Amino acid sequence: MKIVILDANTLGNGVDLTVFEEFGEVYIYGFTPEEKVIDRIKDVDIIITNKVILNESNLKYADKIKLICLTATGTNNVDKDYTKKNNIKVTNVVGYSTENVAQHTFSLLFYLLEKLAYYDEYVKKGRYINDSAFKHFEVQYHELYNKTWGIIGLGAIGKRVASIAEAFGCNVIYNSTSGKNFNKEYQHYYLDELLCKSDIISIHAPYNQQTDNLITYKEFQLMKKTAILLNLGRGKIINENDLANALEKEEIMAAGIDVLEHEPMKADNPLLKIKDSTKLIITPHIAWAGIETRNRCLEEVKKNIKAFLQGIDRNLV
Repeated sequence: MKIVILDANTLGNGVDLTVFEEFGEVYIYGFTPEEKVIDRIKDVDIIITNKVILNESNLKYADKIKLICLTATGTNNVDKDYTKKNNIKVTNVVGYSTENVAQHTFSLLFYLLEKLAYYDEYVKKGRYINDSAFKHFEVQYHELYNKTWGIIGLGAIGKRVASIAEAFGCNVIYNSTSGKNFNKEYQHYYLDELLCKSDIISIHAPYNQQTDNLITYKEFQLMKKTAILLNLGRGKIINENDLANALEKEEIMAAGIDVLEHEPMKADNPLLKIKDSTKLIITPHIAWAGIETRNRCLEEVKKNIKAFLQGIDRNLV
């Protein structure tokens, strides 16, 4: 059996790709441009990929393909109508990144909430040396305790964030973007109501028709001037130009972003004009990327392949 990994670079260093060798020959490519996809998949049985687009234009040349394993939860890069018609199974990985994304959510929050960029710079520039007092808190910050935390998308990650927020004494509320998922533990609000009430708003929803451009300037105007917005879902959920304007006009206090509309980031991204790190922190889609998380992802893919070979459906999409 031949297995190809089309974009191993998306998994980074420190992961063991040899775990797939027990199933057969493994061909590893760090990155696969569109023009090379056909050549690299035409003689293989199993494709492992994260972002490479797989559809009729290239899959029709791959007669041996039996299984496509995605090293992610999202499945938008695969033409599932084509795979179903041609009896190609597609699997994804779920639940592997919950702890890491929840952890990163709070990393972004505390960086902004406690104005750590300001205080780090204050000390490193030598301003604390021989200061007039033993303490310095010129820039005020607030406790997390007793704040209202609004969660958009209460799936596995949203629930984990909710439980941690509760441990810090927050009042957790949420919005179901699909209008179908309800949880008795927390109070559900329509989006406009949640935005008005929340001190912290974190997005953990998938990208789809319901969430496309969900947060625009109109929504920013509903938020508290002291609100912190965190996006750990998908970049296109927030209108980036409107977010930049909202930060400049102080419609909200700050934003922490791990996902962008275009990844890698484009040079003309409007958020690049926000230079104040107390207002905005952007990380390059790393919320899921802890070494334990990435190895857990590979282990899930391995289990998907093993189940497939045993005739068992596991994580089919």
